[in-house]
Amino acid sequence: AQSNPEVSKSAIKIEMLFPGGKSKALILSYDDGSKHDKQLVQLMNKYHLVGTFHLNSNQLGTNNYYDYLNKDEIKDLFKGHEVSVHTANHANLPDINRIDVIYEILEDRKELERLVQYPVRGMAYPFGNTNDPVIDAVKGLGIEYARTVGDTYNFKIPNDFLRWQPTIHQFAKAYWEPNQPEKDAQELIQFYKVIDDFKQTKELAILYIWGHSWEMGVDKKKWDETEKFFTLLSNNKSIHYSTQIDLVDYINAYRNLKFSVNKNYVYNSSSINLFIKINNQIIEIKGGTTAVAF
Repeated sequence: AQSNPEVSKSAIKIEMLFPGGKSKALILSYDDGSKHDKQLVQLMNKYHLVGTFHLNSNQLGTNNYYDYLNKDEIKDLFKGHEVSVHTANHANLPDINRIDVIYEILEDRKELERLVQYPVRGMAYPFGNTNDPVIDAVKGLGIEYARTVGDTYNFKIPNDFLRWQPTIHQFAKAYWEPNQPEKDAQELIQFYKVIDDFKQTKELAILYIWGHSWEMGVDKKKWDETEKFFTLLSNNKSIHYSTQIDLVDYINAYRNLKFSVNKNYVYNSSSINLFIKINNQIIEIKGGTTAVAF
């Protein structure tokens, strides 16, 4: 007896690809809004990289712990990059009540939107700390992703964007403790191994690196290290360079594709041009159109 060709189609693997049909994506994510972001953005722009910057709006223009950016610098400095919520006052959200969690997020979001003049839809949890009540409070506040600091050392796309764990901290855990040169050297080996694994993998992969520009501060060695890994990741035809929110929009649009029962047709209801791979064939589905999948 012959197998039913329509039934066999249901087992065919359909894979998402990133814009341009690329199999890899890079997210660079930095917190707090230190004035050292100026040097970091300059370096990103030099290598045509894109960053997502999580800012505390009530800290801007102050020097109470770090030397923060001024509010009138934000729009121009981060042009071409993403500005995102980090709470108004860098509050440890699990330690405060629900109303204050909501206040911290909405006040930050509102002020950042006033500064950049676009909807601010992402977030990084201060200190990376969150829990179920915090995440429950976040829902409904216009926040579409939120990052922790729990490094995974892998390149997987999270199922829950409000519990987004990054791949690795910049330089791994090098320089976390003073005067530990041997430990620093080992951590840097680990960091560059993760980058190499990302570049070599044949799987769909997101490399998500996070950190703070104030960690480099005025240390030329650390800035040289930053430029080194930017160089390694830049100008790679297989990597899609993206802000985090743009990648979230893309993945959500892919997850919302409408396939016919027999997989012959696929409808893209979003305005984003999407790329998928079926039977090793790359198909582009333009926004608002129906494409033939087979």
